[in-house]
Amino acid sequence: MTPLPRRQVLADDVYEAIKALIMDNAIAPGARVSIDGLARQLGVSPTPVREALARLESAELVVKEPLRGYRTTPLLTLPQLDDLYRFRLLIEPWAAGRAAELIDPTARERVLAEMASCDEPESETYDAYKALTAHDARFHALVAELAGSDQVRLALERTHCHLHVFRLYYDRGIGRQTVAEHRRITEALLAGDADAAERAMRDHLETAYYERLRPVYGDRARP
Repeated sequence: MTPLPRRQVLADDVYEAIKALIMDNAIAPGARVSIDGLARQLGVSPTPVREALARLESAELVVKEPLRGYRTTPLLTLPQLDDLYRFRLLIEPWAAGRAAELIDPTARERVLAEMASCDEPESETYDAYKALTAHDARFHALVAELAGSDQVRLALERTHCHLHVFRLYYDRGIGRQTVAEHRRITEALLAGDADAAERAMRDHLETAYYERLRPVYGDRARP
């Protein structure tokens, strides 16, 4: 494999470093982001910092204000969280059921490979959880893809839900729970059991929503 150009490696490193600062709340939600300050902190020129912030803006982790520069986006409010999970609960259980109906040997290999790619994190920082959040995004996108729905996959990608959710509860020991729930979905997919896959996905999303996320706001209501 041809090595990446040094400039690209540097840009990716700076992007990941700033992203980690945001995800770990080292740069607080809603705080002003200083390009020069980050450049000094990371020991780089302002150029890769500007490039990284432009990428982070597309991920909705920062917002650029006219004549004022960048600011980190606030955490999701409870109404925003409710809206996000209403949307996910409408489309993802259906996608899991449909993916189970359509499962074939190639799809089985892809699901197994994805599950094998993720180790449970051993600490509670974004650096440790980065692989988990990437797996979480890939896993849900893969289920949507295997359901044959590009629209569902793209809709999930546009929400950037995995990043925003992680900012709320990264320090609450979610790794083992998330991976275990993905395994249950995987078992149903591999069995070609549409009803079980739909139930497992719904249980996964409802558990994340009611037991891991709403309590962040002091709200434990569950119908």
